[in-house]
Amino acid sequence: MTTPSPTLAELAEEYEFLDADDRYRLIIDLGRTLDAMPEALKTDATLVRGCSASVWVYPTRTDDGSLHFLADSNAAITKGIIALVLLSVQDRAPAEVAAADIEGALAPFDLKNQLSSNRTQGIPNMIALIRETAGRYTG
Repeated sequence: MTTPSPTLAELAEEYEFLDADDRYRLIIDLGRTLDAMPEALKTDATLVRGCSASVWVYPTRTDDGSLHFLADSNAAITKGIIALVLLSVQDRAPAEVAAADIEGALAPFDLKNQLSSNRTQGIPNMIALIRETAGRYTG
């Protein structure tokens, strides 16, 4: 049985009290909580552009119509970042995902100051891909 992922609010609360090394570790550990992404789904079509590491994001729809994203990266810290991004939208209705303030949800983590710029440059692209996907399922 898998342990439920912490909420973004719970993570932000813990994150606030950690030093830089522990924050880095927390994000890497979060990446380990992602569902396994089958190799067959790691294609050019699921690759997020503009990331320093390879990042793949693949949307699935659950029986109730909500979106569940599979994601992976070849870099541990990047995998943690995408896990953090997904925490704000995972298993929600497409309209909710499209309207989610992902940037606002990530603000307490201050990723731009915690990580090198080449680690954070792909975040807007990850968010854009998630919103674009949600948009295809709404309307």
